[in-house]
Amino acid sequence: MTKFFSIFCFLCFFGFGIVQAQNYSTHKVKKGETVEGIAKQYYVTPLDIYKLNPEAKAGLKPNTILIIPKSKVEIKTTVVKELQGFKTHKTKRKETLYSLSKKYNVEEADIKKHNKFLYANPLRKGDKLQIPIFKTTEVTEAVEPYRTYIVKPKEGKWRIAYKFGITIAELESINPDMGEVLKEGQEIKVPNIEDEAEKVVDEEFSYYKVLPKEGFYRLKLKLGLEQSEIEALNPGLAESGLKAGMILKIPFNEALSEEKEHKINLVDSISDYTTKHIAVMLPFRLSKVDFDSISGIKKSIKRDPYLDASLDFHSGVLMAVDSLKALGISLKVDVFDTKNQISEVADIIDNNNLEEVDAVIGPLTSKNFEKAASKLKAAHVPVVSPIGTNLKLYDNVFQSRASDDLLKRKVVNFVKADTLSSNIVIISDSKHTAISNSLKQEFIAAKQVYSKKDKEGADKYYVNRQDIEKVLKPGNNMVFLETKNSGFVSNVTSILASLIQKDDKAKRIEQRDIVLITTNFNKAFEGDEVSNEHLSKLQFHYATTSKSYDETNSFVKNYKRKYNITPNKRAVKGFDLTMDVVLRLVSSDDLFMSVKKAPVTEYVENKFAYKKKMFGGYYNDTVYLVKYQDLTIVEVKQ
Repeated sequence: MTKFFSIFCFLCFFGFGIVQAQNYSTHKVKKGETVEGIAKQYYVTPLDIYKLNPEAKAGLKPNTILIIPKSKVEIKTTVVKELQGFKTHKTKRKETLYSLSKKYNVEEADIKKHNKFLYANPLRKGDKLQIPIFKTTEVTEAVEPYRTYIVKPKEGKWRIAYKFGITIAELESINPDMGEVLKEGQEIKVPNIEDEAEKVVDEEFSYYKVLPKEGFYRLKLKLGLEQSEIEALNPGLAESGLKAGMILKIPFNEALSEEKEHKINLVDSISDYTTKHIAVMLPFRLSKVDFDSISGIKKSIKRDPYLDASLDFHSGVLMAVDSLKALGISLKVDVFDTKNQISEVADIIDNNNLEEVDAVIGPLTSKNFEKAASKLKAAHVPVVSPIGTNLKLYDNVFQSRASDDLLKRKVVNFVKADTLSSNIVIISDSKHTAISNSLKQEFIAAKQVYSKKDKEGADKYYVNRQDIEKVLKPGNNMVFLETKNSGFVSNVTSILASLIQKDDKAKRIEQRDIVLITTNFNKAFEGDEVSNEHLSKLQFHYATTSKSYDETNSFVKNYKRKYNITPNKRAVKGFDLTMDVVLRLVSSDDLFMSVKKAPVTEYVENKFAYKKKMFGGYYNDTVYLVKYQDLTIVEVKQ
């Protein structure tokens, strides 16, 4: 029995080796060889070799044995025959054309070709035949594994990867210098498949990028789809199985639609160098400034928030004008003081021929902005709002600040899309009960916790440790905190941070992770009472219209050099918005047409993705999702 088992194991091992040998071969590295050269020799990609030989990334050493995967390249072998001469043969009894072709290793057709009487007569004994003698050569021709592809408008990496049936990582390995953002007209390499084999992106569906270690069970929890449903929408998936980075076609899912975002760098699209004319309208209220002394000017700035905001924004505009001129753009900029008065806005438009400008940035306040937009509507002059939300969207209005509802949707969709989300808790004060209830409708199984009240029913803005601990579970917990009270934020975050625990089998303690989220980030979360260490520990997530800038950014360096101070958010918004408006003007026929050509643009802190309201103007439909990490705020890549 033991011998039988040993032989069985040997046969299994031997059989396995045969199967493996069909898919892999080995290569002994010679001096001077490179991974790229070896890959070309075996018709595979360098990534294919690195996957099976990760140590090769550190360099190749002579005599090292590499595992080489089976090539996916189609190899065509053609036999070329060259006539060398003839051999005379006298036919014997019982010989046939078939037996002669086997004897001399030639085709029957070749014998007939050089003995034409055989086309009309059968072979007889005594026939003298001229048997051709050929020199045969096998010519091996590899069909190129890749071909050149020209990137189409709005095509990002995921679209092209899906189209050609590869992962994003594989697309990047084929094109190591393709860059982070693809440009229209850019030439890249793609698998050399037949045109009919290319997949078509259907806008009525959503597309999902498979994450590492993600199987069908996790996809079912995340997407609500059975394996059979996913396989039905993705032919070939049943045979290939799931791979990290693979793009799957799924029924439309709002939470995943944001993954289609495709950023455009308009600097590469400048096509119009004629002079552009813009107007900037800000509430400086210069008539109220005390110009008698420097101290008087400083006091005026300190006590007048409109003047302070206007100066900051204007400083960013000036920096943008310098940057645009450095790009060779001819620009005329008129700056007007609206005095924060509707009547002044009307006078500026009536007396300065603003119907002829290419775009107007401002005014800042909603009422003044609406007046400017309504007066310039007939001339179809685009008017861009720097900070306003919930504006009356005339068909010439561009609302550059994303709506609060979009910020909320960004966070909600993030939680819905998270595969590890197993327990959701909503904590709020009495003023945010409506938001708590709306979140409960989004997440039916969520548990709600409210702040304590006194005997009179007044909110005390605190909760006890046990109030929170009883609704948490082992594993992953996503906790919403909805409030504008800094003390309540401090109270809740300190409790949550203390409730995070690591797995300890000896003490029978199960791991408990907590991620803090809010749909409305406000000053309460930045209060002096709130610990940034607690926020970092809780990986505090929120949506915002702008992210934190990088200190190494050229704008930041130039601003500090010019003004001896780091730019605040208003200055950055002035820079980003002016850059975007002007670059859209010089890369499209006008600001309206730019919406189609540049779906998403991004600058120092802000990005813009305008969409048109069916009966109205344009609104910015993109925001950032950020989180606290190691006491800094970083963008969450989705």
